[in-house]
This record gives sequence, C-alpha cells and structure tokens, in this order.
Amino acid sequence: MSPAARAVDRAIATYQRRISPRKGWHCAHGVLYGDDGCSSAARTLLARHGLVRTALPMAARFLACYQAARMLALADVQGVCCCGPIPIPFGWRSPRR
Repeated sequence: MSPAARAVDRAIATYQRRISPRKGWHCAHGVLYGDDGCSSAARTLLARHGLVRTALPMAARFLACYQAARMLALADVQGVCCCGPIPIPFGWRSPRR
C-alpha cells in the first residue's frame, strides 16, 4: 500500500473507531444488503487496489448507499435479528429525522 493509501486507511480506521459509533445511524447499504458498511468496503478496496483504483468503485458504492437510504427511509425498517441465542433489535433511522 502506498503512503497516501495508508494515510487514507488510517483516517477511515479513526472514523470507524471514534465517529461512527457515536453518529446514531448505520450505513444504509450495509443494513439493506446485510453486508459491511461503506467504510469497511473502502478499506478493503484500498488494501486490494490502492488509492487511485479505489476512487471509482467507492463513488459507485456511495451512490448505491444513497439509493439504499432512500429505500429504507420509505420502508422505515425495524426488527430483531437473531444471532445465535440472543435477539438483537435493529433499526435504521435517517440522520434527517
């Protein structure tokens, strides 16, 4: 990984540790499709392809995340996920509410 890609990766890791847990909502793409959030996807792409080749796939991912957020806002998704024996309530709320 190039020095610039490492710097971006560290910035994303800092965001994941310090900001993301406090912001009050989850990545819409991750919630809708049951996969990693956009920040995790960005770190994976950075590690595999480097900084320059990550820009276009992440732009597409952010567009897909925006579309997922619009779909979830219309559906007002809430429920309970059972991961093993422990039911875990979940929800997705728009930051504009």
